[in-house]
Amino acid sequence: MGKRYPAYLSDNRIYSCSTCHSHLLSHHSVISRAFQGRHGAAYLVSHIINVTLGTKEERMLLTGMHTVADISCSICGTRIGWKYLRAFEKSQKYKESKYIVEKAKMAKEIIWDY
Repeated sequence: MGKRYPAYLSDNRIYSCSTCHSHLLSHHSVISRAFQGRHGAAYLVSHIINVTLGTKEERMLLTGMHTVADISCSICGTRIGWKYLRAFEKSQKYKESKYIVEKAKMAKEIIWDY
């Protein structure tokens, strides 16, 4: 397998992988900060980069049954959350095609303008 080259965001407020600091998402991609992941607080986000999608599986979460796939940093392989592929309950359909990213797996980066 060859070397992986990360994509970069141009926003000045971004979140990166806490392990390798590759860019993951812009501050503007955060939909909600009121979610729970495996390791505590998590964010629901609309767009993310530099991740690979794992195998889809049905998982019972706090809000019911969902079909999800874990997401990992494509540079270092750290598991950072999951993608909602399908929600079985009508009230949870808004989560489909969105991502949960665990706060403990992210670092805030500030890009300084010179």
